[in-house]
Amino acid sequence: MKNVVYTLIGVMAGFALAGLLLFVSRAPSGESISLQPAPTKSPIAVHVIGAVPRPGLYEFAEGARVQDAIDAAGGLLTSANIDSINLAAFLEDGVQLTIPFKDGQAPPAEPVEAELELPGSTEESGGSEDNPDLININTASVEELDELPGIGPTIAQRIIDYRDANGPFQTIEDLLNVSGVGPSTFEQIKDLITT
Repeated sequence: MKNVVYTLIGVMAGFALAGLLLFVSRAPSGESISLQPAPTKSPIAVHVIGAVPRPGLYEFAEGARVQDAIDAAGGLLTSANIDSINLAAFLEDGVQLTIPFKDGQAPPAEPVEAELELPGSTEESGGSEDNPDLININTASVEELDELPGIGPTIAQRIIDYRDANGPFQTIEDLLNVSGVGPSTFEQIKDLITT
């Protein structure tokens, strides 16, 4: 009888041990963990205008500062008023950053009046003789056109390509026919150009 009891206890202990091993070794329930790539933030776009060599639209990573925008636009012109600029300010998406000129050093305002008189005239080419500082869009090189606000080397080349394909511009407003020159860009440069 003792042998039967010992055998029964041994069998019961074996089952208990097997159950314990089965419980410990089974795979955990639930879904497996998979690592996802870190989300990337979309860049912010800032329109830089004013006293910089290359005004235009620039994209930056979130956390960029005003100094980064100025650097992207070619730095500051000597006529820039840096006393009124917070170079450490964070940039925000969709804003227009205007770099002010020093008093009296902004681009001349006189050509505005002269240009307003000329659109109906057939002899607009006289404008460049009256004001030699105006850039003639019919004769300017890529480098000269690139100096205009909002016009980079790509758009400058498009202006020359359009001029070569269609002949000289009759009015400065014809510049709006060039791909990449929109109304806002035209407003920035209309006082600086002639035909």
